[in-house]
Amino acid sequence: MVFSKEVDMQHDQISDNQVTGLRNYNIFDCDPALKEALKSLGASWALEDCHEYGALMGSVPLLQHAVNANKYPPRLRIINHEDNKTNPISFHDSWHVLLRSLFQQGVHADAWQSNAHVRRAALFYLHGQTEAGSLCPVTMTFASIPALKHEPWFETLAPHLYSREYDASDQPLDGKKGMMIGMGMTEKQGGSDVRANTTTAEPSGQFKLSNTYRLNGHKWFFSSPLSDAHLVLAQLKGELSCFYVPRWCPDGRLNGVHIQGLKDKMGNRSNASAEILLQDAWALPVGEPGQGIQAIIKMVAQTRLDCVLGSAALLRQAVVQAVHHASHRKVFGKLLIEQPLMQMVLCDLVLESEAAMWLSMGLAHAVENRHSGLSRAYARIVTPAAKFWVCKRAVETVAECMEVWGGNGYVEDGPMPRLLREAPVNSIWEGSGNVMCLDVLRALRNEPELGELLLGNLSTEAGMHALLSQAVNTLKMRLRNNASELEYCARQVVQELVLLVQATLMCHYAPSYVAEAFIQSRFSQAGRIVGSHVYADPQEILKRAVVF
Repeated sequence: MVFSKEVDMQHDQISDNQVTGLRNYNIFDCDPALKEALKSLGASWALEDCHEYGALMGSVPLLQHAVNANKYPPRLRIINHEDNKTNPISFHDSWHVLLRSLFQQGVHADAWQSNAHVRRAALFYLHGQTEAGSLCPVTMTFASIPALKHEPWFETLAPHLYSREYDASDQPLDGKKGMMIGMGMTEKQGGSDVRANTTTAEPSGQFKLSNTYRLNGHKWFFSSPLSDAHLVLAQLKGELSCFYVPRWCPDGRLNGVHIQGLKDKMGNRSNASAEILLQDAWALPVGEPGQGIQAIIKMVAQTRLDCVLGSAALLRQAVVQAVHHASHRKVFGKLLIEQPLMQMVLCDLVLESEAAMWLSMGLAHAVENRHSGLSRAYARIVTPAAKFWVCKRAVETVAECMEVWGGNGYVEDGPMPRLLREAPVNSIWEGSGNVMCLDVLRALRNEPELGELLLGNLSTEAGMHALLSQAVNTLKMRLRNNASELEYCARQVVQELVLLVQATLMCHYAPSYVAEAFIQSRFSQAGRIVGSHVYADPQEILKRAVVF
């Protein structure tokens, strides 16, 4: 049915009705919707890059590297900081292979020079289907560039930031070929409320530079702690400011950033997250003093978009695994994928995945066209809305895909446990669900011209479909409530908004039968449980899902 061709994957044979693992397949070539997205959004020229990267990410060696990097997570070694010894964190070799793959494709920086954000999003999406933890350092490095590029000293970093060479050595930048930048925003007493941060900054005048600072305090989550520098928030004269904190000082000494321990996380285990102390850490200011939130805003839209892309990738991989399993597992004399109720479940999962892909690629396209009003509306309003919705839906959807596997899905030998452990993190990082929903309301309130542009576009795009037109009108009426009333129903507002954006994008770009199936299932009175909508022609939807 869906897997009608013989593929050289060593996974097609069924022994005792057990389905062997999916491997040596091209993650990109089996995804017709992603190919259509590249063609529709002006990135046809990147098809070959994605084809090559899809083959790499689906190969046995890379799949094994993904397993290794999570099975053998980073470990902290206690060292004497005063002795200037380095590499306090040890990573499995597979971690470096995964990061090197991303750097070789320029996923960490290229798009800011080439404006090829759709290409970058597609490669990020493909990599996330194989291993998610290695995306974190790349996201932070990429997001830091808009915040740093206007600083007078950025030209000294640019050759390292834009280099495609991954350099894991722990030494001053002068001896390195590439670099990574992490972030240190979160403190234990504040969490998402960064204004509650207590880390302090004082002028220092070190190293014959007039505009330098000394930071003291702690960070509860310090992402990618062995990065070559971090962007850190601190209080300067009672106002929150942003600082660039390098790992090494200009005189060749390690900076005053002391790792206290690594977090033992439920998922994202390949990636190190640390708790650290800042003790007279040398730092340079980023942006104007007291304007730390404004500096963060330059990074936040991109990190949130990467959360959407990462969740969409997990969702897609879980769906691929579910469809593959159902195409080879027999139950009650028939393949699972031939069972009517299973077809309804799989159709829901497939549509959820495709809608998430179109939304994330549409947001990347908006970054490419960021000077248009509608693109700014997408960036400011739709990005936090998408982060709320897609990251939430990934958790439920991956769990449903695990259930398609039955008990086999719950066993660590297969890919489903790692996907499920990974799924919640994007909802938590870069602002949890409530923070995202309140941010959407804030954007609609503070930038009404962008809200009008977005709602006007949705009205136009939805005009030819009665269900969508009704949904747009309902959303507009809801938004007329006062601010306090809206806050109670913020999640409902954001859900309605995201579904409308997904539906209109699919109407615009996806085949009509796919768009119509999505609209009927998401805007009719069907329940929230996956598989509760009855699809008239499930075979067509499933044929499109995964093609070998």
